[in-house]
Amino acid sequence: MSEKHLVCQGAICLCNFGTTPDKLKVLTQKKRFINDKEGSTKLMATNMDIGAATFEKNTFGPCKMQPTPGGFKPCQIIVTAWTGFYEKITLEDNSGKALLEDSKATCPIGGPDCIKIIDHGQTAEVTAKNVENADKEVLAELIPFVNVNKKVKKYIPINK
Repeated sequence: MSEKHLVCQGAICLCNFGTTPDKLKVLTQKKRFINDKEGSTKLMATNMDIGAATFEKNTFGPCKMQPTPGGFKPCQIIVTAWTGFYEKITLEDNSGKALLEDSKATCPIGGPDCIKIIDHGQTAEVTAKNVENADKEVLAELIPFVNVNKKVKKYIPINK
C-alpha cells in the first residue's frame, strides 16, 4: 500500500472539468468505520460507491464538458466506476474494495478517471494512549509548559 491513506466518508473530490469540490458520501455499507474512535461518522469508501447520489451536493459546479451559449451546464455527478482501489481489502457488506487517496472515478460526461480525490477524509485525533506511548523528551520539547510526567485526574463536572 506504500503509505497511501484509505478513503472515508467526507473525502473531498474534484472533477477535472468542474470548479467546485464536493464531499463523498458512503451509502453502500453502514458497519465499517475508519479513523473514527467513536465509530459513527467515517465509513470506509469502496469501489461500490457509485451512482447519482455519491456526493453531498452532487455537483462540481459548472461542467466545462457541457458548454452553452451563456456558459456551461451545471455538473450532475454520476460515478460509473472507480479505478486504483486496494485489491487486498474486500468488505463483506458490499463486496467492495477499499478506495485509496489516489483512486479515481469515471463520469459518463467527463470520461475515465476524471474525478480525483484531493483529500482522503481522515483526520488525526490524539488520544490518551497516543500521549502515553509518546517519547516524553519529544513531548517536553513540543509542549514545554506541560508536565508530561504528572498524572492528571479526570475532571468530572458536578451539576448544581
